[in-house]
Amino acid sequence: MDAQTRTAPSLPQIQALARDDMEAVDALIRRRLASDVVLINQVAEYIINAGGKRLRPMLVLLAAGALGHRGADAHQLAAVIEFIHTSTLLHDDVVDESELRRGRSTANAVWGNATSVLVGDFLYSRSFQLMVELDSMEVQRILADTTNRIAEGEVLQLLHVRNPDTDEPAYLRVIERKTAVLFAAATRLGALLAGADEATQRKLHDYGLYLGYAFQIADDVLDYASDAQTLGKNLGDDLAEGKATLPLIHAIAHSDAETAATLRKAIEDGDTGALPQVLAAIQATGGLDYSRERGRDFAERAIAALDGLDDNEYVAALRGLAAYTVSRDH
Repeated sequence: MDAQTRTAPSLPQIQALARDDMEAVDALIRRRLASDVVLINQVAEYIINAGGKRLRPMLVLLAAGALGHRGADAHQLAAVIEFIHTSTLLHDDVVDESELRRGRSTANAVWGNATSVLVGDFLYSRSFQLMVELDSMEVQRILADTTNRIAEGEVLQLLHVRNPDTDEPAYLRVIERKTAVLFAAATRLGALLAGADEATQRKLHDYGLYLGYAFQIADDVLDYASDAQTLGKNLGDDLAEGKATLPLIHAIAHSDAETAATLRKAIEDGDTGALPQVLAAIQATGGLDYSRERGRDFAERAIAALDGLDDNEYVAALRGLAAYTVSRDH
């Protein structure tokens, strides 16, 4: 990272900057979660209370703030982004058959798959109710396009499950749709609310997109480099789900034929019993270092996208988030 990034604010400083607005967003989320169907309230509260850093809604607020805008409309769009994200988590955990997220049992592990899918649908539809209230066709267009891309990403990822031929370009196509497009929508919408011109909206969109790539690559590194207690899920979950992420893709491409065959079979079988051999191969080929470097590349591209904006504490916070994304341990 360059000097500008090294002096960027830390995550706690960024959270302090956004605290008042985030408290307003949280209050709005809780008001708009309410349903007269008790089970919806129970599951939605369980998910919302699960913690997490709320980076995606914070990005709406920081992007708007970077361009001099704060207000109730930013709070509402931040809530929309969080509802969309939360609904995708509910659906993802069902598809992946996950039992642990952020150190707690997943909703599907507690209430079952049908409940999780249907409450996820409720959150999606509630997010669209909130966005329509803002009465902006451009907001609706961006979010409609974004949710469609996310759905494409989930299907694309499903096509690559247990597929050892997944290469880096295919992996990047999946994480663009699965993660990066929602980051990009969050920051673009912040710029849109601030009345920014198209070129400035594009800068904030690009920042969010590259940040999303960096964030997901860092997540995928942690699946092979962290531990269950720190990570909040089981180490090697990606392998168990038959997902070929960047550290393993790199290891397959740079291993001898025998080792590569072992790794390919581990993906095909979703075999966590092979995790020691997988970890050894990733270590031997520098898979983690390579993946971290790719993540840093995207973080630096995110920071570069902010060039030309008037410098202020919100722009500094956006730089700080890029630095944090690739240095975190969970």
